[in-house]
Amino acid sequence: MAKTRSLPDKFYDKDYEHNGIHRVPLWRIAGYALNNTATNVYLMMMNYATYYLMGWVGVGMMVASSLTMMMRIWDGVTDPFVGFMVDKTNGKFGKNRPFIVIGQIILCVTSYIAFHVTHKLPQGVRFPFYVVVLMVYYLGYTCQCVVTKSAQSCMTNDPKQRPMFASFDGVFNTLLFAILGIIIPRIADGYTDVGGYASTQFMHTLWLMTAIMSACFTTIAVISITPKDRPEFFGTGKPIKVGIKDYWDTLKNNRAIQMLVLSASTDKLGSSAKSSAVMVAMFACIAGSNLLQSNVTGLVTIPSTIVCFLFISFFATRLGQRKAMLIGSVGGLVINGALAALWLLGDPTTMTSNPATGALNWGYFLILYLVLTIIAAGFQGISGNIVIPMTADCADYEVYRTGKYVPGLMGTLFSFVDKLVSSFAPMVAGVMFSMCGYTDHNPVMGDPVTPGLRGGVVFCAYGMIMIGLVCNLIAMKFYPLTKEKMEEIQDEVAQIKMKAMAENA
Repeated sequence: MAKTRSLPDKFYDKDYEHNGIHRVPLWRIAGYALNNTATNVYLMMMNYATYYLMGWVGVGMMVASSLTMMMRIWDGVTDPFVGFMVDKTNGKFGKNRPFIVIGQIILCVTSYIAFHVTHKLPQGVRFPFYVVVLMVYYLGYTCQCVVTKSAQSCMTNDPKQRPMFASFDGVFNTLLFAILGIIIPRIADGYTDVGGYASTQFMHTLWLMTAIMSACFTTIAVISITPKDRPEFFGTGKPIKVGIKDYWDTLKNNRAIQMLVLSASTDKLGSSAKSSAVMVAMFACIAGSNLLQSNVTGLVTIPSTIVCFLFISFFATRLGQRKAMLIGSVGGLVINGALAALWLLGDPTTMTSNPATGALNWGYFLILYLVLTIIAAGFQGISGNIVIPMTADCADYEVYRTGKYVPGLMGTLFSFVDKLVSSFAPMVAGVMFSMCGYTDHNPVMGDPVTPGLRGGVVFCAYGMIMIGLVCNLIAMKFYPLTKEKMEEIQDEVAQIKMKAMAENA
């Protein structure tokens, strides 16, 4: 006898199981993870904006670093507005895709204007012009970033599949920052005769590379999410009106998102403090070679990528996302502490036998640095990337708790506090460099290495990360969404959705 179907045919789509769990092919999870990579390409480019500001806009170290901080705060301020629009959107092109495309266009156009037009204007108007353009730039950045988090809950609700986003995201970001860490110093080295990092030629090449890469990643992400960007995959399976009152209730009573925001924002502050300028100071100034960083990065890229993928996949899919975060934080504390001790007590100049070429010298310092860095990539890959699929868990928890589906709020609340806290990272580095006597430029090869500079750089590179990891451990103690609790939540949400879809049949 044929099985009687009490639900609409679309519920028996190949992406669904009969218990309400919906999945997606892994290649689509991987493809959508590139949306975060697309915005991170621009984030990487903006790490070098202080060189342009000091070289062409005519501002000092403190103003440049303060502007970066203020723009990150502005970026966070725009989050609630964009999140509200995401929660209200459900048109022909879905809930998420319009914001991805609009954000990408704004990023491309405004970044071009910022680095190609500003220095051609009269000196007196350069800075205010740059600020206005940057404000629009960050609006686009918010549009594309918010949906990275808000769309997680519609991609899949399978507890074993959802963490795979973090696996792919960790791999892509590790590769991105590693490869760009190799390429960018070499690009700057090619423009040494016209100003290096501070030259307009360098900024043009960096912008062109960024725009092409980000556009390609965005296109893949849009293609990947298209089949899942439909109402039947949103929360309860049917549109539910939400208002300001619902937002306030979520902020007040959803303990999961409160603790996740605390964890992720402090973690991001720590990782953001390890900026491009700090890494240039670490390798070019303290270790004594401009090209050493790219040579070292080339060695750790592939092993770090593999370890990051394996760590996230193993711990998160088997133990749940909360336990994975705890393991990543404890492991990260130990390894970053060891790296800090190595740079403070060891001799980093022994890493290269030829500072002009950055040729590697296989001594104890280099070997320890490589091994510890690869292991750190695995643990920090967990703590740094698992927060995105955990945001989807928080959205499902809100459906379970109140019946309201507010992924935009979840994504923007997360982003707002994350950006507000992490906005202080450039200021930390700027204050540190200024205290060491670098008020008009960042430390470069040939500058004197004082104990204060070495300690400050190590603090920014590893100490800030360790502070963030300690905050992770505190937050996870009060985070309610254990593996067992999420299984209960998914069962309840599945019943809510099945009932809604049966009513719409």
